[in-house]
Amino acid sequence: MPSSSRLRSLQWSLSHCTAVIAKVPSWSAMAKPQMVSNATSAMPAANKAATIPAATLMQKNVVKKFCGPMKNAVPCVASRAPSACRVRQSPHGSKKMAELPPLGETLLPPDAADPAATALEMDELWSFVLKKRGKRWIWIALCRRTRQVVAYAIGDRSQQTCQRLWEAIPEVYRSAHCDSDFWKAYGAVIPEEQHTAVSLRSGQTARVERFNNTLRQRLGRLVRQTLSFSKSLVMHDSCLRLFLHRYNCNRAAILT
Repeated sequence: MPSSSRLRSLQWSLSHCTAVIAKVPSWSAMAKPQMVSNATSAMPAANKAATIPAATLMQKNVVKKFCGPMKNAVPCVASRAPSACRVRQSPHGSKKMAELPPLGETLLPPDAADPAATALEMDELWSFVLKKRGKRWIWIALCRRTRQVVAYAIGDRSQQTCQRLWEAIPEVYRSAHCDSDFWKAYGAVIPEEQHTAVSLRSGQTARVERFNNTLRQRLGRLVRQTLSFSKSLVMHDSCLRLFLHRYNCNRAAILT
C-alpha cells in the first residue's frame, strides 16, 4: 500500500498530463482543409467583388490608370516600345527654338568709325553626340570688343563647315579682320588680307579660348568625361543655340 505522499504525487502528475493533452489540437482537425460553403461559391460576381478588400481594388485602379496605353500618342517606327506608347520627336526642336530670333538680332551695332570694333576671333570646339566617334565640332566667331558670339556653325572640322561659319557672319562684320589658329580651313575660306593665323601664346585668341571654357562650364553636354552628353543631334544643336542667345543678350545688357 503506497503512502499518502506517494498518492498525492501520482494524482498531481495525472491531472497535469490531462491538462496538457487537452490543449493540444487533434491531428484530424489540423489536417482537415477549410471547406467553402455552397452559399459562398454560389455568390454572384458583384457580391464577390464587394468582399475584396478596398486596398486591393485601389491598387488595381492605380495600375489601370498609370500603366495603360496612351490614347493620343503618335507611333514612331524607330522605337521598340509598343506602338501605343511611342511619341515622335519634333524635327524642328522645341517651341523655344521656334520663338528665337536670328542670332544677328542679339548683337550690339559696332562703331563704324572704329575698325577695331569689328575685329573677330575664331576657334573650334570639340564635342560629340551619343558616342565619342559621333564628333560634332562647334565653330565660333567672337567679337573682340563686345565678346558676343557673332556667328557659329556645327558640323565636322572640314572646310565646308568653316565656309558655313563665314557665310553666317553678318554683313557688317564681313570686312573685319579675323584671328584664328593655324588650322588650314581658315586660310582656305577667309580672304588672305583679312586673316591672320596666330599662336596661343600671342594672346590674340585669348577671348574666344576663354569663351570655349565658358561653354564647357555652363553646358553640361559639353563637359569632358560626363554622363550628360547629348543623345540626339536636335537636342545638341538646340541647347547650344538657346545658350548663345541668352549669352549675347546678357552681354548686351551689361554693355548698355
